[in-house]
Amino acid sequence: MASVNTNPGAMVALQNLNRTNSELQTVQNRINTGLAVSSAKDNGGIYAIAQSMRAEVGGLRAVTNSLDLAVSTVDVALAAGDAISDLLVEMKEKALAASDTSLDSGSRTALDEDFKALRDQIATIVENAEFNGTNLIDGSVTGGISALANAAGSNTIDVVDEDMSLSGGIVSFSAGTDISTQTLAAAAVTSIDTALTNLNSALSRLGTGAKSLEIHKTFVSKLSDTLEKGIGNLVDADLAKESARLQSLQVKQQLGIQALSIANSAPSTVLGFFR
Repeated sequence: MASVNTNPGAMVALQNLNRTNSELQTVQNRINTGLAVSSAKDNGGIYAIAQSMRAEVGGLRAVTNSLDLAVSTVDVALAAGDAISDLLVEMKEKALAASDTSLDSGSRTALDEDFKALRDQIATIVENAEFNGTNLIDGSVTGGISALANAAGSNTIDVVDEDMSLSGGIVSFSAGTDISTQTLAAAAVTSIDTALTNLNSALSRLGTGAKSLEIHKTFVSKLSDTLEKGIGNLVDADLAKESARLQSLQVKQQLGIQALSIANSAPSTVLGFFR
């Protein structure tokens, strides 16, 4: 039946064209964003999973920053400890030389001055072994430092502090220790030997802590990469496939426009009945 009031063919053609336009818009959005799921309306379940994983990745970035700070702080402490160890070796050499009973007063005085300069240098190193406001070897940090270990913030990696200041326990002699006499020099040799033993143990503990931080930092980096890859698998668009589909839909759109045009011209045939 020919009718000028109702055109079923145009209606069907328009529905098909609208469907094609909608699919074309979806494909163009995927190509523009590179994402097959860019919002909840694309796929609510996948979007929710991806957002949860993105939050996890963001948390791991904070964990990495925390680990970096801790690693740097411990590295500074280790560098200072190594320098103090070298100074103790030099101080022992001076003290041992000054313990010689046959040493003349001039030489003893010179050795004592060198010894005190090295002793004071230990205090200077300890005072300046600071990173980001934290000094692990001057006794100012009670209980050491903690770095985040997971994105939830529920686990930490702890590194204990080591007081390497003069008379701090590890370095057993005080800021007033000297080798001005043979007796004082002999006593200093004993104190320095004890300090070296204590210092080696402290450096070993700091080294173990630094190693733990480095290992966990590597793990966190790999975990973050794995999560980001998983997010990509969930939401990334296959651009090669979408490009091919875009061309197909563009052709389909042109054909739909032509079909709608043909359908819209059908009522004009009714005019032929009145000629």
